[in-house]
Amino acid sequence: MGSSMDHDSGEDTDISESEIEEYEEKSYEELKSGKRSVKINNEAYTCPYCPKKRKRDFMYKDLLQHATGVGKCNSNKRSARDIANHLALSKYLERDVTAGAGPSQPATEENPLADQDRDEMFVWPWVGIVVNIQTTFQEGRHVGASGSKLRDEYIARGFNPTRVRPLWNYQGHSGTAIVEFHKDWAGFSNAISFEKAYEADHHGKRDWKVSTGWRSGLYAWVARADDYNSDTVIGENLRKMGDIRTIADIMEEEARKASKLVVNLTSVIEAKEMYLKEMKTKFEETSESLNKLIKEKDRLHQTYNEEIKKMQSTTREHFQKIFNEHEKLKTQLETEQKELEVRGKELEQREVQNEHDRRKLTEELEQNATQNSLVQAATEEQRRVDAKVMKLAEQQKRQKEELHKKIIHLERQLDAKQAAELEIEQLKGTLNVMKHMGDEGDLEVLKNVEDIHKKLREKEEEFEGLESLNQTLVVKERKANDELQDARKELVNGLRDYGSDAYIGVKRMGELNSKPFYEALKKTYHESEAEEKASEICSLWEEHLRDPDWHPIRVKEIDGNLQVVIVDDDKLIDLRKNYGEEAYKAVTTAKLEINEFNPSGSYIVSEVWNFREDRKATLKEGVAYLLKKWRLYLPK
Repeated sequence: MGSSMDHDSGEDTDISESEIEEYEEKSYEELKSGKRSVKINNEAYTCPYCPKKRKRDFMYKDLLQHATGVGKCNSNKRSARDIANHLALSKYLERDVTAGAGPSQPATEENPLADQDRDEMFVWPWVGIVVNIQTTFQEGRHVGASGSKLRDEYIARGFNPTRVRPLWNYQGHSGTAIVEFHKDWAGFSNAISFEKAYEADHHGKRDWKVSTGWRSGLYAWVARADDYNSDTVIGENLRKMGDIRTIADIMEEEARKASKLVVNLTSVIEAKEMYLKEMKTKFEETSESLNKLIKEKDRLHQTYNEEIKKMQSTTREHFQKIFNEHEKLKTQLETEQKELEVRGKELEQREVQNEHDRRKLTEELEQNATQNSLVQAATEEQRRVDAKVMKLAEQQKRQKEELHKKIIHLERQLDAKQAAELEIEQLKGTLNVMKHMGDEGDLEVLKNVEDIHKKLREKEEEFEGLESLNQTLVVKERKANDELQDARKELVNGLRDYGSDAYIGVKRMGELNSKPFYEALKKTYHESEAEEKASEICSLWEEHLRDPDWHPIRVKEIDGNLQVVIVDDDKLIDLRKNYGEEAYKAVTTAKLEINEFNPSGSYIVSEVWNFREDRKATLKEGVAYLLKKWRLYLPK
């Protein structure tokens, strides 16, 4: 609603917003002193701060609404000085002119239908139309402010709308909005005041239709039949939300509803009155019947009291006699009861003591029996385990000694075998030489050949004996090794049954540790989801570990020694990249363990492990650990 202003000379320059209050007080003093005139006559008022070319005649309340509306207007639409002047005018009208403005207020403020054409077509429910809303073009669409800000401004100006809804089309914000009012006559009054306020500021419907070219400020009016039937976005939305009706139709409908309501209420009142009459008759009948019953009750009560008094007198005498006899018996019984109580207490004490002693003795016997049973079972189990362990230890010791002897003997036999083979070869060579020489007919040579043949047969017989002995020793060594393996398996089972600690236990060689995968995935997923993902990935890598075709292990010479090392392939490179160094170490460690302890099967095996020194435990260490664990269970 911005417009140019008519000021005195020297006031053409706008003041800043920070000076609004100061200038408002200055303008207010000018109005009070009469330097600026507001009142034209008893019914007409004028705005001293609006241009002369505009309409200057206002009703009192219209002028007050005009001044209040401009005073609350955005400073972007009005200058700060214009806002300050209208704020001063609003304060002056409320404080200094209200008392004498009563007669000048039109009758239309009391009854909004007084000067309205009853047959004029309005959109029902009451709706206002606002046009020329400022919009901006952003990203191919028109964008404008929301309706809540405009609704708050109208509420502050006293129009009390329920909602302000901007209208949108395919190009975005259309620059128009619909103002919804309450459906009652108070809402109609607010809508008419809303329309008149814009008409007073020359921003009504007629001004919008007549004006051409660029127009500033908002234009508004109450929606009527022509708006409803228009082909614009306004008409489209009006047809969706309401209908067009005359004030006479609405009043007739309300009269019909009121008449129907009166008829219904009259019928209900008559029914209530009939019900009250029936209740009154029933109440009188019931009251009369109750009076008769009360009189009869009083008579019966009096007769009953007289009979009771007679019975009480007779009963009192009878009970007195009984009481006297009872007192005598009571005294005798109390004496006998005291004697019985004394004897009873003595018996109870004896019984309690006997019961306590008996229960204590029974508990001690049961505890002793249980303890003896446990001690015997533990002793027997310890004895059997000790015997088994000692037997295993002795067998191991004996087998080690035998193996040591067999190894020394085999070494000697091997040396003898090699010497015999060498000697046999030498004899064969000598024999061949002798044969060649014998062909020449030398008798001495022939004799030497026969001697060499004889020695050769003896050496071959000796070599066959050594070969037979060597096979026997190999079979015995294999049997002893199988027995040692069986003993180690039993030790693994024993340690698995009784658990392990940080020193000696059972380690599953080639088992994949899932913790590094969980720690890596926990940085990306929640704990429950990370645990599930880690389980899936570990299952995949366990399949890779069991795959005999996947063999990233090579033997390389490092510092003059042959060592088994892991050679990174695509799988291991992706593993280290996606899940980190710890997950890579877990997979490569499991692969090296499988290659060392079960290269042919590629599955997990259990081994007795020395966790303190991180190596394979000896049979002796495992047996000693089992003995230590069993001693802990023995009763002290």
